[in-house]
Amino acid sequence: MTPVSSDGPRRPVVLGVDALDTGRMTAAWAADEAERRGLPLRLVHAVPSLFREFRAFDEGRYHKALRQRADEALDRAAGTARERHPGLEIVTAVEEDLPALVLCRESAHAELIVLGSRRFNWAQEALSAYSVTVPVSAQSHCPVVVVRDPEHVTQDPPYVVVGVDGSPSSETAVDFAFDLAAERRAALRAVWVWQRPPVGNLDELTTEHTLRRLLFESTAGRHERYPDVSVTHELVHGHPVEELAAVSEHALAIVVGRRGRGGFTGMRIGSVPHGLLHRAHCPIVTVPTPPH
Repeated sequence: MTPVSSDGPRRPVVLGVDALDTGRMTAAWAADEAERRGLPLRLVHAVPSLFREFRAFDEGRYHKALRQRADEALDRAAGTARERHPGLEIVTAVEEDLPALVLCRESAHAELIVLGSRRFNWAQEALSAYSVTVPVSAQSHCPVVVVRDPEHVTQDPPYVVVGVDGSPSSETAVDFAFDLAAERRAALRAVWVWQRPPVGNLDELTTEHTLRRLLFESTAGRHERYPDVSVTHELVHGHPVEELAAVSEHALAIVVGRRGRGGFTGMRIGSVPHGLLHRAHCPIVTVPTPPH
């Protein structure tokens, strides 16, 4: 159950705990984020409900083993979180269903979903019932962070990258990126990547002028709320996935909207967020478009 404060329910940071992931990086990232936001950390492990069918044949031994493995994984993640933040409020839960379905349901009541990555290739991702990063990023009700690699804190100043394309989801991603940068006392790099159409006549000078204007407009009106966040604007030519992955190579995180326009289309999650889940070398945040 989500803890309740005097101001009403607090939406937790939810960490999807993978029994096969023995690393501490994802749990540490989620714990740090919950601490920064002053929110509880909810640790969730999913046991596929299809294994209930085995109970009649093995008296539940296999299912019991899965539950034990789940408890051990949750204990490890909770231990990492408590080591970093002893006073952090932590709740653990084991849910029965496919992992992606469990986490999508959790997202309806969460501030943020945090996931690790098994680094599936495209074929494994499509065929495995245990693939969660793409389906959860595509269907979550709240932003999803996939921690493939650590934050890069060696840059001075540290920075967050946000991909901009002028869509409603891009605007929401900009808001989230400002929050993330302000929390970490980091700079923000707003990047618009565009590709020249393969056919047709195009006035590149006029196009660049228009895109630069839209890029600056995408971050306008936020200085009063985020006076300490230094913002740079970059218009880049090339393939959006390749260029954003390169720009974010030493970033704390890269933030993109889900199902934007232009280079951000092509799959339900969007071709750019999907590509960055395989290419980026820092945490990737996918932000859903707000409901109209």
